[in-house]
Amino acid sequence: MANAEEELERRSKFLSSLIQKKNSVEQDQNHELFNVRIRASDMPIALQNKAFQCARDLLDSMPTKRVDTKRLALALKKEFDSAYGPAWHCIVGTSFGSYVTHSLGGFLYFSIDKVYVLLFRTAVEPLQQ
Repeated sequence: MANAEEELERRSKFLSSLIQKKNSVEQDQNHELFNVRIRASDMPIALQNKAFQCARDLLDSMPTKRVDTKRLALALKKEFDSAYGPAWHCIVGTSFGSYVTHSLGGFLYFSIDKVYVLLFRTAVEPLQQ
């Protein structure tokens, strides 16, 4: 019985490693496509890819060489508010510090080109009357 449990554990670890490698390869391909580097994340990959795509599209649509950080932050916030519900916040810049509290699965800090983006979601609680 112990041998069967050991074999099951070995196979489980093997399958987990295959899944991690596959996800890593897919994520690396998206990073290269968008020129993105993740600094910290607590967000599902699908939402991360949405943020990367939005940021890349917005940066590409800006007519000047100078990045309009305020416009980029507002657009990302509005996109995520409309797609995933309220209480998303976005900070964009080339040099800033922060300490934020976020909802589980709602934090992403990444750089795209030379711009840093902090996107996070906070909990929304109804007002007590």
